[in-house]
Amino acid sequence: MVTTASVATACYLVAALLSVIFGVVYLTRSKFMPYHGKAIGQEWDELPANLQVLLLALMRACGGGLLGVGLCLTILVIIPFQSGAIWAMYAISGIGLVASLSTLYATYLVKTKTPGTPPVGMSVLAIGLFFIGFLLSLL
Repeated sequence: MVTTASVATACYLVAALLSVIFGVVYLTRSKFMPYHGKAIGQEWDELPANLQVLLLALMRACGGGLLGVGLCLTILVIIPFQSGAIWAMYAISGIGLVASLSTLYATYLVKTKTPGTPPVGMSVLAIGLFFIGFLLSLL
């Protein structure tokens, strides 16, 4: 039988997995994403070497943050949340929403202020999953 707690767990874990995936992608790329190039109107190879280093460093910082958040959320879901710790649902939702809302804001800026087409929908999906997980956790 599927319970609200198991659906909440699934929502939290899927959202955490999205964070881990994007984190790993940003940590392992050797150049910026295609939508970054559209945003600035230049290809990677056209950029000066020092700008390439700066952009990769920013991507690594973002990727490390996303990976860290995703792994921490996974641990919070698997250990304290599954053990029934009430505080865990607040921690998971709070941490997840801060990370997802800031990512949404960043992608929104790129989408509305440049020709770039970042994956805004992924942030919206994560936000929805955290809200649904939280609401189901209250039941």
